[in-house]
Amino acid sequence: MNLSEPKDLASLLEAFLLTSGKPLSLDRLGELFDEAERPEPALLKKALEVLGRSCKGRAFELKEVASGYRLQVRERFSPWVGRLWEERPQRYSRALLETLALIAYRQPITRGEIEDVRGVAVNSQIIKTLLEREWVRVVGHREVPGRPAMFATTKAFLDHFNLKGLGELPPLAVLREMEPEPLSVLEAEEAVALPVTMDEEETVQAADAPEKTSFRSLLAELDDMEQGLKTDFDDLREETSGEA
Repeated sequence: MNLSEPKDLASLLEAFLLTSGKPLSLDRLGELFDEAERPEPALLKKALEVLGRSCKGRAFELKEVASGYRLQVRERFSPWVGRLWEERPQRYSRALLETLALIAYRQPITRGEIEDVRGVAVNSQIIKTLLEREWVRVVGHREVPGRPAMFATTKAFLDHFNLKGLGELPPLAVLREMEPEPLSVLEAEEAVALPVTMDEEETVQAADAPEKTSFRSLLAELDDMEQGLKTDFDDLREETSGEA
């Protein structure tokens, strides 16, 4: 095998990506070679371009996401491919999706700021679920009384939603569902007396809640918000090293 030939190198990279089971960055791909035979980054990129072109017309594609490159089945085949797994796909409540969308577009954001937009309390289980899935992380604390934690998305979030960076998020549109209607005095008192529970907000099934929206459709309905999107994780990396 001639590793200086992009076509031969592309076949080897395909083998790496098929075996890995997770995205591989350009640096990680380079580390898989002995130092004496290690291709230059420019050659690796050229070989990846060859690999990407070779996927044309096939059921899978080469996709670059936040963590690197991966080979994946094309989205249009997902309804059929999903039948290979007996487990039903995880369903997420509308509340969790709204919370995730707000973190993605307004990060860093605190729980209190999320509640101000949504107009209802954020159930602790929502934050716990997002942290456990490693879609969000604590990146610091707001310098206000109580020093509430600030949340931001992770590379795992970008990988899951097939995004290379936050700049690839869909344009924001008005999220009408997040605009709470004015409450009467009686309704306001009841809202304070009866906080939202898990049964009300987290365990709703799709069949029982036709208005439930997916994350993709939710994003399409969000409006432009005042803060610009973060397009890299350099600052998060700095804060993490500082905390360590």
